[in-house]
Amino acid sequence: MRQRSLIAITAALAAGALTLTACGSRDSGDKGSNSKGGGTTVTIGVDAPLTGDLSALGLGIKNSVDLAVRTANKKNYVKGVTFKIEAKDDQAQPSSGQSNASAFVSDDSVLGVVGPLNSSVAQSMQKVFDDAKLVEVSPANTSPDLTQGTNWQTSKARPYKSYFRTATTDAIQGPFAAQYVYNTAKKTKVFVIDDKKTYGAGLAKTFTEEFTKLGGKVVGTEHINPDTKDYSAVATKVKNSGADVVYYGGEYPQAGPLSKQIKSAGANVPLVGGDGIYDPTFIKLAGSAATGDLATSVGAPVETLASAKQFVADYKAAGYKEEYAAYGGYSYDSAWSIIEAVKKVVDDNGGKLPSDARAKVTAAVQNVSFDGVTGKVSFDQYGDATNKQLTVYKVDGGAWKAAHSGTYTPSS
Repeated sequence: MRQRSLIAITAALAAGALTLTACGSRDSGDKGSNSKGGGTTVTIGVDAPLTGDLSALGLGIKNSVDLAVRTANKKNYVKGVTFKIEAKDDQAQPSSGQSNASAFVSDDSVLGVVGPLNSSVAQSMQKVFDDAKLVEVSPANTSPDLTQGTNWQTSKARPYKSYFRTATTDAIQGPFAAQYVYNTAKKTKVFVIDDKKTYGAGLAKTFTEEFTKLGGKVVGTEHINPDTKDYSAVATKVKNSGADVVYYGGEYPQAGPLSKQIKSAGANVPLVGGDGIYDPTFIKLAGSAATGDLATSVGAPVETLASAKQFVADYKAAGYKEEYAAYGGYSYDSAWSIIEAVKKVVDDNGGKLPSDARAKVTAAVQNVSFDGVTGKVSFDQYGDATNKQLTVYKVDGGAWKAAHSGTYTPSS
């Protein structure tokens, strides 16, 4: 997502990161102390919006990381190491994310962080983590510039080697949506709206470029203030434009009311968005107006994947109050990539964490490769997920239902 900035932003596991310490001191209550069993505790941090409008996604991320940690501990996956999680609420705000990043860095037991949801929040955290050689794996960020630089369309350059993500990017998601809207849904006139944030604006841009390349026409554009819920003026512009579809770059707290008000204005056209609107809360906010609306999201529906059956069963058995939501599976895989890296570093160092554990864990994440909840998990030279699958979902009968899954192929 999602910023996901880019929050949005696949989900599921509560709080259990492991606190591996580099010093292995005796249990004294200090940071980096041994666990009661004489082993090392390693903390996996979680940064996500745990309160506020996007908390449904954030809590799914937290719970799913927690589940990964519980699973690793139950299996004694890294001998001599107990994982725990430390979850912090960024409220989808870059300033809070940056503050949380500094707090994670100051805790020597933290060897990796899962999150954030929003791309804009990630932008505020990347340098803080990179300076400390602390690895960050997001399950939801989709802004291309996080991994490929601000000039990614003409000259890709990775800004931070400590940043990775298990979600694919808007460079793929936007065009994938455009191809479906134009080629499959047969819509040719679009009104494009975004919330001016990193995630939304970037997604709208890549959608528009592909849509017009295919032959579609942009009949209007508008930016909204995400802090308001009155979109009547924009809705009237949509109706008067003659658009047969609306593309919205942003997240569900605004997309739901926007869809409802567009229909109320007399424009009975579908609203299409990215993974930032793919959540049941969108349907609750839009009401019956949501019927026929579309959203793209990373990967395939977790419930349909053979690789996710154990995750779905374990999540249910764990009794979490919240759903794993859109990023649960990706959050579990993000946490597991850190766990795999810790295992590699410990194994390579005679069963102990080295003094430069953070740097070595970051380097090890680059080379992880395993069969995860969402499929094969590995990273390319930019830190991006090698899994490029996406799905289009349609609101039908008051629920999101998969309409099409596939990978993006650039149009000629």
